[in-house]
Amino acid sequence: MLDPDLGAFIASLEALPEAGSLDEERRQWRQFCLRHNRPPPAGLAVRDEVLPLADREISLRWYRPAPAAGAQACVIYLHGGGWVLGDLDTQDTIAWGLADAVGAAVVSVAYRLAPEHPYPAAFDDSLAVLEHVAATAAAYGVDPARIALCGDSAGGNLSAAVCLAARDRGGPAIAAQALLYPVMDTDTSTPSYLENADAPMLSRSEMEFYLDAYLAGRRDDPEPYAMPSRATDLAHLPPAWIHTAGHDPLRDEGRTYYERLLEAGNPAEYRCAETMPHSFARARFECEAAAREFGALCDFLRRKLATA
Repeated sequence: MLDPDLGAFIASLEALPEAGSLDEERRQWRQFCLRHNRPPPAGLAVRDEVLPLADREISLRWYRPAPAAGAQACVIYLHGGGWVLGDLDTQDTIAWGLADAVGAAVVSVAYRLAPEHPYPAAFDDSLAVLEHVAATAAAYGVDPARIALCGDSAGGNLSAAVCLAARDRGGPAIAAQALLYPVMDTDTSTPSYLENADAPMLSRSEMEFYLDAYLAGRRDDPEPYAMPSRATDLAHLPPAWIHTAGHDPLRDEGRTYYERLLEAGNPAEYRCAETMPHSFARARFECEAAAREFGALCDFLRRKLATA
């Protein structure tokens, strides 16, 4: 059963009128997110910057807790939204929440969105940010041995994919990966997809639209960097946290990826928020259970970044 404390949160999304275009859907999602955002706590420094690359720019937002002695751990946060929705503002409360609870610098990434920019655009942007942060860690006051990736939904997919690429390319080093209700495959016939076909926050039809947008309609045989579950070799990856939701079409693929990580010899932890829907991380101020789930995610990152 869905946690009843989420009723008003879910109703506020379902009350939005049906979007007649992708631009309208993006505006409505932004409106919903900003309505439920909260300002960062006093003492948390927030700064926007632009990462210039040869052929594009990537907007970033840095969050820093009170300065500590020595270089800080860093979490690179990759947002959800089906690779189609979301920006630095829609994800603000999740990003500052990580910085505040983990006690690490957090950099939130505004990667390019599909369908205007299908795979590998978002993946390329995410990897470029990791490489940039690792290469310029000293300038940012970041410890290059304590960089983690964290992402929700499509961002979980990107986090896992970047971990695969960093392993395959010999770096940069990644201390941990935290995947929150991640998209790991294109199979929409799993039991959790059938059980939650019309679930709140994310339906089967919505997820199929997002998959087609990101993969440009080519869902049959995606590359491993597009869908990490398609990788045949999952050995030698960073310690992982896989966090799924009970009322989510993506539940089963997250659990399967966790099991495969363990089989490949990786340290991995799994948690299912049984009473939660997709996107529960943004509901931590609406529901005590959602706050506990977010706290468990942050505890994993705090543990791994303290000892990396």
